Amino acid sequence: MPRAGALWRDREFLKLWSGETISQIGSRITRDGLPYTALLMLHASPLQMGWLAALSGIAALAAGPLAGVLADRYRRRPTLICADLGRAAVLSLIPLAALSHRMQMWQLYCVAALAGALTIVFDSAYQAYLPALIRPEQLLEGNRKLALSSSTAEVLGPGMTGLLVKAMTGPIAILLDAASFVVSAVSILAIRRQEPVVERTHHEPGWHEITAGFRAIAAHPLLRPLGLRTVTAAFFAGFLATLYMLFGIEYLGLGPAVLGILITLGGVGNFFGAWMSERIVERFPLGRVMIGSHVAVGLMWLLIPLAHRPWYVAAAFLGAAQLFGDMAYPLYDIHEVTLRQSVTPPEVLGRVNACMQMLFRGVVPIGSVAGGLLAQRFGVRFTLTLAALGILASSLWLIFSPVRALRGHAHAVVAGLPTQPCA
Repeated sequence: MPRAGALWRDREFLKLWSGETISQIGSRITRDGLPYTALLMLHASPLQMGWLAALSGIAALAAGPLAGVLADRYRRRPTLICADLGRAAVLSLIPLAALSHRMQMWQLYCVAALAGALTIVFDSAYQAYLPALIRPEQLLEGNRKLALSSSTAEVLGPGMTGLLVKAMTGPIAILLDAASFVVSAVSILAIRRQEPVVERTHHEPGWHEITAGFRAIAAHPLLRPLGLRTVTAAFFAGFLATLYMLFGIEYLGLGPAVLGILITLGGVGNFFGAWMSERIVERFPLGRVMIGSHVAVGLMWLLIPLAHRPWYVAAAFLGAAQLFGDMAYPLYDIHEVTLRQSVTPPEVLGRVNACMQMLFRGVVPIGSVAGGLLAQRFGVRFTLTLAALGILASSLWLIFSPVRALRGHAHAVVAGLPTQPCA
């Protein structure tokens, strides 16, 4: 097995990683820059803001089946490049509309939807491309480094976005994100390692090909509990997505600046969780790490509804939830992605990745609506408590499955598992 840190000397991986890091930071700018643009320049109503937030997820859900097929039917490197250039072109429409003084809300809707669809195309392809770029025993290290990119974006993004929007307006900040996707495309284009061709022995009917990812998840003893956990956790995560800001500002009296600091604290925790992930699985069994980290997230979420005034007590509760909850999450997520890449047949990996993302992104909006309705009927604090308990309950899919018995690294523990059909 290569020594830890071997990927630091792999120039081809570093090209992918550097481009992804830059585009992750840029994407974090757009995630906040688009709402800022809608509020500050178009004076969007709450309903319009809701649609703007929902359209990206809806588009990703609709594009998911096609994204998986593209990732499996065609070479993944060109797919990544096209998705990056497509996102750059789409995002460039916002500053162009602003400069021509013709920007309207429907344009922001279109950009949010198209960017969301292209993002799931990119994510499905790059999670399938990584096992072709590096060796199986390097997958954990590779996923850890890519997760560190996301964590870095979470730490730097909120502050950078605020400064850029204040100094240059939202549309110009979004233009920087478009440029970051061009940099990412150039970095991937520079990769010279040959991508293996996945042999297709027969041409499957369209619907059969589209649903192959779901059938592969349902048939595999490890992918099935991972998928069920994703659906359950996504539903209850929607509660938090809807109510967290409302609870912090209206119920706890925290200002936007304090909440911004707390969210940044979560990014710091996420960074350290990603950094520690490989070392922890070397000391503890993989199954226990995945289950324990997921349970820890649920326990930290319980601190949120327990928060109460005065503001500094509330900030302490939410800060602990952000720091330690976000630290535990990448411990689960990195190993889940690595395990999925290790056990899924290469010819269906793109569709399995797309299906997993659809299960999450498609269910979160449903949970958001359900959480809002429950909060209106039973109160915000009760609904947030229910969200934390739901996250804890989703761990049962892992506890009562073969995941609990996994030991060692993902690439090592799957060798003895029977091969599952993917069609």
